[in-house]
Order: sequence, then structure tokens, then C-alpha cells
Amino acid sequence: MIAFEYVEPDSLDEALALLAEHGEDAKPLAGGTGLLNLMKQRLVQPAYLVGLRRVAQRSELGGIQADSGLDIGASCSQRAVETSPLVRERAPLLAETLHRVATVRIRTSATLGGALAHADPNQDPPAALLVLDARVRVASTGGERTVPLREFFMDYYETALHPDELITRVEVPALPPESGAAYVKFLPQTHDDYATVAAAACVSLRNGRIGEARIALIAAGPTPFRAAAAEAALQGQRPSPQLAADAAALVADEVEPVADFRGSEAFKRDMAVVMVRRSIDRAVARALDGRSGA
Repeated sequence: MIAFEYVEPDSLDEALALLAEHGEDAKPLAGGTGLLNLMKQRLVQPAYLVGLRRVAQRSELGGIQADSGLDIGASCSQRAVETSPLVRERAPLLAETLHRVATVRIRTSATLGGALAHADPNQDPPAALLVLDARVRVASTGGERTVPLREFFMDYYETALHPDELITRVEVPALPPESGAAYVKFLPQTHDDYATVAAAACVSLRNGRIGEARIALIAAGPTPFRAAAAEAALQGQRPSPQLAADAAALVADEVEPVADFRGSEAFKRDMAVVMVRRSIDRAVARALDGRSGA
């Protein structure tokens, strides 16, 4: 790694001021599980690291609150979100998905906001949060704004965050009645590896038909993304295994897989179709069974 200066502000305002002062030369550091790896590979070379440990301890970026949905502090560790009774009650899909992230050691260090800001297209959390229609609140010295997660990921490791902005909260709306959600993941190596392809689905039933459907994939393109064609094919239809298969088949034209040691481009394309079909089937079964997640 190259030399850098580490600064640890005492408040969110101070952290934002440092980011504004140093611009693209600075990076915020939360859990560090993603950023430090990029720095070791010299893919990111900040002159300043703005440590958020003290800010998180003062709860300016922490805590999990519930009203109709969930409001999760960006500095909450993925393990804390995974094991939160509020999350397990209100958004069990998120708890289920985080349980499948790497190892307990990694989940205890990695933060939810950091995972989103890192924008690794192979990470698990975005899949669940995309189908839950989550939003991120971001702050700078100029004020706050809210960005739908669907509009947050721009390109490979790139997001809608400006250099002087920081994710402060992750908002997860409540699901309507008769909703079900599921996350499925194909792992060719070990349980703590990235997926070859993974998919999440969320469906809401109305009068026996699919009133709303959201499908997301990771490890299938330069960003985590929603599968618009497959979602549209489900809308307004009566759920069935054949409908799930037909909608999933459309994903083959939506993915942009990259060949690596986890599989060829063709294999990943085929697996994307399989994972989406399974996620739809499981989400529908949970909606019919009255369970919204795990």
C-alpha cells in the first residue's frame, strides 16, 4: 500500500468537512473489509483515510429503528443487522441474505453502508436490498438527499455517491400483505466465497395474481441490478412454475457475465436463469404461505 494519512473525526459534521476538504483524495473507512483490499492491490490510492469509528460509537451512523419499515444506520455491522430481532421480524430476507455473507468474522467487521458504497457486483447484500426497494440516505456539508438503491449503482465499483458524500442510513420499506421474498446463491467453491451467480426475488400477491414483482442479480454484470424484463413478465399474472420458468428465461438477455474461475460466460448465463427461476418459485411459495422471508 502507498502512504496515507489517517484521521479519525469525533462527529459526523467533522467527517463530512474532511471529505469536502480533501475531495477525491480521501476515502471514508468503516469496517475496511473492501477498501483495504483495494488499497493492497493499488486499485485505490487515497491520500487520506477518514476513520468513522468514533462517529459510529456516538450513534450518528448507527442503530436500527422501525416504524412502518426499517431505518438502519450505515455503520451497523452486517452481523448486527443479521441478528437484529427487528430485522428478522420486518425484513427476514435481509437477515437471511447477510447470514450467507462470507464468515462471521467478516460480517462482524463489514458494515452495511460500506458494502453498498464499495459497490462490488459480487456482494450479497445489494441483491436483498434491491428487491426490498431500499433507499440510501447520503449526507455532505451541503445537506442530505435520498437515493433509491436501484439508481445507486452506476458501473463497476462506481456509485452515485459524490466524493464529499457519506451514506448515513439505509431505509427498507415495509412489504405489503401477501408478500414473499427469497435469495438463492450458487457457490462452486467454499461457503465463504463469492457466488458464481445469485438472485433475489420479491413478489406481492393481489387477488391471486402477482401485483408487484422485483428481481435482482449479483455476479451477473458490472453492477448489482434489477431484471426489468423478468419483472414485467410476472406482473399481473397468476403464479405458476411455468410462469416462473418463462420469466426467468428472459434474464439470459439481461445479464452481462464475465468468465472467471467460477465459471464461463455461458455457464453463468445459464445459472442466472436457474437462480432466478428458483428465487421466484421460493418467493411465491412464501407469499402463499404467509411468510415474507426466511
